[in-house]
Amino acid sequence: MVYDDRSMPLTGHLDELRSRLIRSLLAIFIVFLPAYFFANVLFDFLAQPLHHITTDPHSLIGTSPTEAFFTKIKVAFIAALFGASPAIFYQLWQFVAPGLYPQERRYVWPFVIFCSFFFVLGAGFCYTVVLPIAYAFFLGEFRSIGVQATLKISEYLTFTARTLLAFGVTFELPVFAFFFARVGLITHQTLIGAFRYAAVGVFILAAVLTPPDAISQMLLAGPLLLLYVLSIGVAYVFGRKEEASEGTEVENEDE
Repeated sequence: MVYDDRSMPLTGHLDELRSRLIRSLLAIFIVFLPAYFFANVLFDFLAQPLHHITTDPHSLIGTSPTEAFFTKIKVAFIAALFGASPAIFYQLWQFVAPGLYPQERRYVWPFVIFCSFFFVLGAGFCYTVVLPIAYAFFLGEFRSIGVQATLKISEYLTFTARTLLAFGVTFELPVFAFFFARVGLITHQTLIGAFRYAAVGVFILAAVLTPPDAISQMLLAGPLLLLYVLSIGVAYVFGRKEEASEGTEVENEDE
């Protein structure tokens, strides 16, 4: 159901938000069911960054009778978030679409496709580059004090999941810069002028999204700053050129 954003009351916005959230949760649940049956394979996949660092078969341990069961649920939920991401981004677009002009609403499928792609790309970058570096550093710290590292499954999974999701979300920055520039909400001058504040915000965001250690925060803040610079270029290339054309028309009228 599509509402007119200009006439919809606050309760209408809340009802629409609730509807989009329910549909997003339903999409996650649909993907969650098959993912749970492959939880063993998925967990082995998530454990690879650690297994590449150490050959110790006891590097991961369980300390609770229910830990294996809840680990499978968490793994399936993580997989469901990524698997259902196109549906989630589609519902996000549908929620904001009533406030857009008709010519801007046609970007729905590019938005969904590129948001999903960069979400997975960010998680893939984290999985292949960041997590091996992070775990090599952390295990090295254990060895430096003469301690054999044995990590709890729940803590390992929490750290891995939070880092994957943090990188997935932050890699959306160029995509949002593209669409905000296309609809005229931002320009490259806006992003350049806000760079100092953005740099501070990046490190605050990294501190919030990642576990409380400097290595993880730097591994997120560095790529995020590069993505911000990339977003400036995206806004410059794809931003609206209406102001320049309007200025030319005014000059022609004066002549």
